[in-house]
Amino acid sequence: MATRANSPAPPSRFELRTVLKRDVFSEVSYGHFVDDPQTVVTRRRVSHARPWIRWLAWFLARREIAALRRLDGAEGTPRLLGVDRDGLYRSWIEGAPLHVAKPMGNEAYFRDAKRLLRQLHRRGITHNDLAKPQNWLMTTEGRAALIDMQLATVFRHRGKLFRLLAREDLRHLLKQKRSFCRAALTPAEKRMLAAKSLPAQVWMKTVKPLYNLVTRGLFRWSDGEGTKDRMDTDGKVIRARLEAEPAVQAAALSVFPYPKRAGVGLYAFVEPAGAMMASAVEKRIGGWSDPKPDLVQCVAALPRDADGRIREDLLRLVAINQVDELDRLRERDPQLHALMRAIAADRRNLTDRRLRS
Repeated sequence: MATRANSPAPPSRFELRTVLKRDVFSEVSYGHFVDDPQTVVTRRRVSHARPWIRWLAWFLARREIAALRRLDGAEGTPRLLGVDRDGLYRSWIEGAPLHVAKPMGNEAYFRDAKRLLRQLHRRGITHNDLAKPQNWLMTTEGRAALIDMQLATVFRHRGKLFRLLAREDLRHLLKQKRSFCRAALTPAEKRMLAAKSLPAQVWMKTVKPLYNLVTRGLFRWSDGEGTKDRMDTDGKVIRARLEAEPAVQAAALSVFPYPKRAGVGLYAFVEPAGAMMASAVEKRIGGWSDPKPDLVQCVAALPRDADGRIREDLLRLVAINQVDELDRLRERDPQLHALMRAIAADRRNLTDRRLRS
């Protein structure tokens, strides 16, 4: 495999800390190399893919490897640290995904995001997957960063196709800006959002339905970070049962990857109703027949936004053990930060601790 041969080997063995997500093509986790335990590293383990689909998993991984090699040294993007028979290793960027950071009204962030996108395009790269807020990060300094480049394209020449895909990258950035900073949209940006390109319209009407049929039907995988399948099936039944359960005041479901095998678990965060002990509520739900949550945690109160909606984005950080990300709330919302730290301290998915030990 040429891309692997031309890339550096990992400097030492990788020590897994926490699995972040799994899909049919790879497993993403973070940890460190044994000779440098203080530096956090992200691994995309392509060998996790089933043998019959591994060729496609490596095809996607090679796209990311090529993009990271072209971007070497670019601020706001990961560095390629190594490639081996398992997959690729990249530097960890300390930051929160956009749907967690929620940069409401933060014009500076979106100016920096546009700068970063221009940097990609100047190097002849289009990301092609910027509709997902998960792929945009806000760093600890408030800067923009980009990750997950499996669908990126590296161009030798910036011709017509490059310009088309670069325009779509910008449109997807403006969609994020519209979600979090609508008042700052310029008249030109509003016109771009309103004018979807003809190829994009053709994609949505022809290729996209076929793509969904193959990924969601044949591979049972979706764009929701490879986790949406079970949420769409068992999750709907479990939500209905939780809503009908007299011992439950309110509840939220999140997914978490199993540490040693394929698939995802369902994690239920529950506000108990009435005087029943939290342990009794957890035991009651845990005793349901299938489908039922894999993990149940009773909480004093579920986190909510100003409109009363449950902050499922924050609960997912607890479910997958990214609890360090919660410290971003300390300055912005100390009360919410205290609530989330209490929930995190009592979390039931302790795979990060078991894997370290």
